[in-house]
This record gives sequence, structure tokens and C-alpha cells, in this order.
Amino acid sequence: MGGFVWGLLILNIVILTLFFLLEKLINKLLGVEKKKMSEYAGKKVDLLVNFITYIIFLCTVPLSIYLTRDINVVKWYWILGSIFIFGFHSILEWKYMKNSKQYITTLILLILSVIFIYNIRYVFSIIGVM
Repeated sequence: MGGFVWGLLILNIVILTLFFLLEKLINKLLGVEKKKMSEYAGKKVDLLVNFITYIIFLCTVPLSIYLTRDINVVKWYWILGSIFIFGFHSILEWKYMKNSKQYITTLILLILSVIFIYNIRYVFSIIGVM
């Protein structure tokens, strides 16, 4: 059990690092200068929705995992969460960052994360976690 947990932790670190590097690469290819929402008028909306989303997410993750014990339910939970979070950020970036195409990067990451999560069982089988 301990090896499985460490394997998932390492996998999460690798995935987050890959998404970070992918974001940098997409920004470079599209010529997008990364800006923070805190520099724009939408920062209060962004902070409030992020806070509420993460509280709800942290409270419902254990329910989706331990009560259902169904990989498909958990997979769709993560897909819907990703769509909400990335979608919301892309809308804010589009609305408040008028001179930036940063929302395009966010939408690309949304699509890639949904594809990745949908195929997570296959990814796990390749690396030997499941």
C-alpha cells in the first residue's frame, strides 16, 4: 500500500511538472506573455470563486473516492472539476485581460487535461500503477 501511495505522489508531481512545462511551451509558441489575474479588475472574482471551488473540491473528493469506489465516477468527477476550473479561468482571462491571448493557452490545457483524465486508466496501465 505504501509503495502505491508513493507512486501516485510521484506521478502527480511528474504530471504537474509536465503541465507547467507544457504551459510555458504553448505560451512561447503563441507569443503569450503570462500575466496574473491579480493585476486586473477580475482579481476579487477570481479569488472568491477559487476559494469556494477548492473548499467544495476538498470536501467532496473523499466522497467521490471512498463512497463510490468506482473509477468511472472518480474520473468524471475530475473531468468536470477540470472543465469548471480551467473554463472559469479562461472566461476571466478573456474578459479581463483584453490585450492577452492567455485564455487560449488555458483552453488548450483544458482540452489536454480532459483527454488525459479520460485516458487515465490506460496511462496507469502503461506505467504499471494499475
